[in-house]
Amino acid sequence: MSTTLQFSVEKKQVILLGFLAVITFTGIFFYSKTGAADVPVMQDVVFEEMKDGQSIALMEFDPNDFDKKQWMNIGFTEKQASTILKYKEVVGGAFTSKAQFQKCYAVSEEKYNALAPYLLLPEKEVESNNHGSNYTKRGSVNHARKELTIPGKFNPDTYSSAQWENIGFSARQAAAIVKYRQYLGGSFLSKEKFRDCFIISEENYRKLAPYLLLPETSPANPGQKEFDVNHIKQAKQAVQLKPFDPNILDAEGWKALGFSEKQAAVIMNYKNKILKGSFKTADDLKNCFVVSEDQFKRLAPYLILNPENNHPAVETPALPAPKSSAEQTDFSQTDLNQITYDQLTEFGFDSRAAKNFIAFRKKLGGFVNAQQIFESYDIDRTLAEQLVATALLNTAQVEKYTLLDAPESWLKTHPYFKYSADKIVYWRLSHPDDEKKIWKLIKVKPEYEAKMKLYLR
Repeated sequence: MSTTLQFSVEKKQVILLGFLAVITFTGIFFYSKTGAADVPVMQDVVFEEMKDGQSIALMEFDPNDFDKKQWMNIGFTEKQASTILKYKEVVGGAFTSKAQFQKCYAVSEEKYNALAPYLLLPEKEVESNNHGSNYTKRGSVNHARKELTIPGKFNPDTYSSAQWENIGFSARQAAAIVKYRQYLGGSFLSKEKFRDCFIISEENYRKLAPYLLLPETSPANPGQKEFDVNHIKQAKQAVQLKPFDPNILDAEGWKALGFSEKQAAVIMNYKNKILKGSFKTADDLKNCFVVSEDQFKRLAPYLILNPENNHPAVETPALPAPKSSAEQTDFSQTDLNQITYDQLTEFGFDSRAAKNFIAFRKKLGGFVNAQQIFESYDIDRTLAEQLVATALLNTAQVEKYTLLDAPESWLKTHPYFKYSADKIVYWRLSHPDDEKKIWKLIKVKPEYEAKMKLYLR
């Protein structure tokens, strides 16, 4: 009896153990098939364009700097890339956190988990309404649009970020508009190009278009200097001139005559410091270096110098005292690749613009083409054009290489090469004697290639 009972217990134990083994095996099998979907695994994101099984691991990046092609290069479809850029526009022109980026419906959970470690963004949303918009998962926009306040006809090539903000754009939108203008080479060129700026909605473009002092379409050769001069003249001709006495004008009065804010400040400083408070003759105005020959010819018929309005100099502490006539720089003999911070401020640039000018020139290793100056961040376009027209450009000391021998450190820090540096270094290992092949493999846009070739032998 005890043997039968013992056998019965052992049989039940074997069945129970077998049942547990089946459950365990099933769980392991199921986890191996589905676990990867439930547990995020951080993997390298690779550039889709790489061939022969080779790949480049994605490094840290700012998603606000990516264009459509770059999103496609890390695995998004063309439609998804367009959606991401549109979503960035909706949230105010820039992603402010990883959480905000994650809400874009074109970014799957799996894709976000792979990208998150590389995003140069804070984790959470900043509690601020500066961008003027909130984005929901349904794709709806919930924000009060700020109406644009347009002061009249204006040249968008001369507008700073602050002036775009005064019109009604957010700080980030204003910065994006200026950055887009710099991408185009410092000028919007036409209403057509201005309209292409992703920050400018169709509704806002329709409001702005009648006031833009730009041609409808781009010229056949937008790089020609005469085009830049012509549309600047167009902006100045829009100012309704009438007789004026320069001795009773304040900075706002000079701006009303077509000068920029910085130029107006220089003129006031010139009158108070150099001329001891008053313009005595027409030549006094003509000799001010921010007043071009064309500007003087335009103003001369309306110039009135009433001796009764002569008055002592008014101190303007916001600007440093200018040099005496003997100490003033002869900008016609000054090299743009050697011009100093002090000389730039003497010419009329503010401190920030002068620092940006010097910093950008240093990163480039020197200017090769004077048009590069307009790429300097927050530069006064009109003042920069006067500097380019006045000063010299000596490129003899600018270092140049080939794609085959350019130092890796130089490639990774140069503004024109740094985004393609890893590809250049990789492909020249397998094609050490074929520069043409490397150009084909790195696949850069024609406009970028043209800039890069400025610094190649």
